[in-house]
Amino acid sequence: MSAQPEQDSPVRRLLAQPRGGPTVLRIVLGTHLRRLREASGITREAAGEAIRGSHAKISRLELGRVGYKERDVADLLTLYGVRDPLQREEFLTLARHANSPGWWHQYSDVLPTWFETLLGLEEAASVIRTYEVQFVPGLLQTADYAREVARLGHARASQEEIERRVRLRMRRQELLTQQHGPRLWAVIDEAALRRPLGGPEVMRAQITHLLEIGERANVTLQVAPFRIGGLAAAGGPVTLLRFNEPDLPDIVYLEQLTSALYLDKRAEVETYMVVMDRLSAAADTHDRSVTFLRDLLTEY
Repeated sequence: MSAQPEQDSPVRRLLAQPRGGPTVLRIVLGTHLRRLREASGITREAAGEAIRGSHAKISRLELGRVGYKERDVADLLTLYGVRDPLQREEFLTLARHANSPGWWHQYSDVLPTWFETLLGLEEAASVIRTYEVQFVPGLLQTADYAREVARLGHARASQEEIERRVRLRMRRQELLTQQHGPRLWAVIDEAALRRPLGGPEVMRAQITHLLEIGERANVTLQVAPFRIGGLAAAGGPVTLLRFNEPDLPDIVYLEQLTSALYLDKRAEVETYMVVMDRLSAAADTHDRSVTFLRDLLTEY
């Protein structure tokens, strides 16, 4: 069985431009393994038995939620009829790269595993759309503002832990200044801008930062002011990620207090896409939002 024409190998292309690090590599590898299994007419249960596991393990592998053992990938390729040495080596190379730690591994002591996936997806995204109700979006926070957010969420943390969380957030923001970084489209509720987190000085610096970063060609800011009344929101913050990589579907990220949901089923994603479109249509335009921020700055 041919996994893909040699001249158009998505595996080779991805290895040449591995944006998103191991997170994206795991998802793409899982997608290809699922396609191979389905094309072979093999059930998850049968595939699980072939690698001394369960159908649940196959499901996690195909979703890219766990790391890969080369032995498991090799056995699955044999089961699915992939015998060409070059194709097998491509998949095995992808598995090895997928197990490499991302840059965020150095912050593993303050980084929950469910958040690691978002960092990899952000780096691979071509467009990030986000709506925030309570805080300025993490990709747009100043260090002082991020410090106050970290203190709220981790009241028992030491000062060193708080500072590591701040450094992680600042490192995460570097993707916005990369040559092929994503386009960020952020809708911020007025409540997040009027809540004086950290006091007037912190808020002045934060609003000034929003005005400065809003001048970037890849950043669109919209304020959802109180005067527009109710919003078609899903009860909390929402982030939508879109990718140029054809094997990555649009993904919805919903963060909770101690966990997060990653939705990629088309029906679910389309529902949230409609919500985001309505939010963007109701909120002020980028230009009007800039005027709003300038006026708000004088109030602090």
